[in-house]
Amino acid sequence: MRIEKSDKEDDTMSKFKLTNNLGMILLGIWLIMTGLIPLLHLNFEGLGLIMSILAVVSGALILLGR
Repeated sequence: MRIEKSDKEDDTMSKFKLTNNLGMILLGIWLIMTGLIPLLHLNFEGLGLIMSILAVVSGALILLGR
């Protein structure tokens, strides 16, 4: 017996699907961190370096289409 999904179920599931693009995932992490750092008053040595590396890697992966 085969159960078929309705178009409505497919639309709902596709809205919550994570991207397979690593660059976009890293960009999302960078954006979340950029927002949380001032809100939570996070500050430690090397934070700027980590954020810069994350930005460069995510940008490069997006440009390469990965």
